[in-house]
Amino acid sequence: MLDKAVKDDVLAQALSWKEAGKRVALATVVQTWGSAPRPIGSQLAIDNDGQMVGSVSGGCVEGAVIQEAITLMEEGGHKMLEFGVTNDEAWEVGLACGGKIRIFVETVN
Repeated sequence: MLDKAVKDDVLAQALSWKEAGKRVALATVVQTWGSAPRPIGSQLAIDNDGQMVGSVSGGCVEGAVIQEAITLMEEGGHKMLEFGVTNDEAWEVGLACGGKIRIFVETVN
């Protein structure tokens, strides 16, 4: 179960960065299968300076998610990402725990 205080901290920091005039992206775990590193609803906020708060995977796919978030902050829009053991990319990003996760990444406007 996701701790509400942790989720609130991520959203509060994203709002603070946005109010400071920064570009911000928010990544949210929307679906999991098997042994996933973080529960549905887990969030990661990233600003255009590369600062981040929260987690969507405990670290194993954060790098790939952050790269997509930076691209979306420059181009706008949203994207659905999926990582899992059947995906060759999963090994590249370190998701070897046997589960799959789907992450929705969006810019904050």
